[in-house]
Amino acid sequence: MIVTAIKTEKIVPHSSDLYTILDKYVNTLEEKSILAVTSKIVSICEGRVVKNDKSVDKRTLIHQEADKYLEDPHYYDKYHISLTVKNNLLIASSGIDESNGNGYYVLWPKDPQESAVKIWKYLKTKHHLTYIGVIITDSHTIPLRWGVTGVGLAWSGFKALKSYIDKPDLFDRPFKFENESIIDGLAGSAVAVMGEGDEQTPMAIIKDIPFVEFNQSPPTDEEINNMKISIEDDIYAPLLTAVPWKKKTV
Repeated sequence: MIVTAIKTEKIVPHSSDLYTILDKYVNTLEEKSILAVTSKIVSICEGRVVKNDKSVDKRTLIHQEADKYLEDPHYYDKYHISLTVKNNLLIASSGIDESNGNGYYVLWPKDPQESAVKIWKYLKTKHHLTYIGVIITDSHTIPLRWGVTGVGLAWSGFKALKSYIDKPDLFDRPFKFENESIIDGLAGSAVAVMGEGDEQTPMAIIKDIPFVEFNQSPPTDEEINNMKISIEDDIYAPLLTAVPWKKKTV
């Protein structure tokens, strides 16, 4: 597998168009390659930003964006983040970020899956490709480990989940629950290469990936739902169900 970061201009709110950026910096794409795009530049180009001018309370904004959130003032005061569930992912602060936002809070794209499919269709047509993939990525933390790694928010053009259920291991013992998250493995490698600071590389091309199964259509609703697991069925359920989650009010 080869992952190559793409350096771009500074992408700032109200002055950037995503497809102009794609035209300018994604010059060539090969068959059976994947373009990873950070959710931040997708959001900036979609106008999913809020000016950080002290008129907006960040914690209120986090709660508005979250599907579920934990209200813990002491934890918030320590890290300035809240634990939330958004789009069936456990994520800090509903994915809202201030880094590289040029004075804005950057939210997640309104519909990351729709955005991923639109980018995929655009690149597929523009570059006359049969098989190509797109991932929208973000950073997240892993419990009990310092540092962030990548996670895939949405995708198109390939199978995001590889099931080993009922398949034998090396000693013919069948797997009962094992699934491999192809999307998160790829997102992790892309985020590691793109970086978190001032690298100015918000996209990456991933190629030479024979373990990825490409297709010619966006993911179905069934495929999207198969990536999700309920809190009650998660292996961390004893922790996730033991806290007083609050749901946002509409």
